[in-house]
Amino acid sequence: MPRLLTSLPSQPSTVAALDTDEPTIASQTEWFKHHDNRHPVLVAMRAGEVVGWASLSAWSAKRGYDGTAEASVYVSPDYHNSGIGTKLLQALIERARVIGLHSVIARISSTNETSLRLTRRCGFSDVGTMKESGFKFGGYVDVVMLQLILDNAT
Repeated sequence: MPRLLTSLPSQPSTVAALDTDEPTIASQTEWFKHHDNRHPVLVAMRAGEVVGWASLSAWSAKRGYDGTAEASVYVSPDYHNSGIGTKLLQALIERARVIGLHSVIARISSTNETSLRLTRRCGFSDVGTMKESGFKFGGYVDVVMLQLILDNAT
């Protein structure tokens, strides 16, 4: 069983994620409070070290969106192109099916080709682009919306 993370890496120096602040114990503790059996955090470890994570987060607090969650995946730069991201996202999709979710969405910066390829390869389809909806490093960033409709029939 993976250890509980007390800190999750972010990418404040790239537009791969639109985080602008380094995570703190307080901010990560708050983030974890919003994850539970329906919104899990999965962790990838190698030699006892956390090398990546994936999570499902609530898409909206409105009850009508309970069947939809947002997927996020992070892999340490030292482990890029090792297949960890694919394994994490595939495991997250399977968990979403088991939970009984209907739809999983992803928001990815339009310049993050690696993450766009990963989500598309795992079955997500583009549903639109939110023009200039993120802001980082003094400029606006387009964000691509992707979605996977889950077939929960067994």
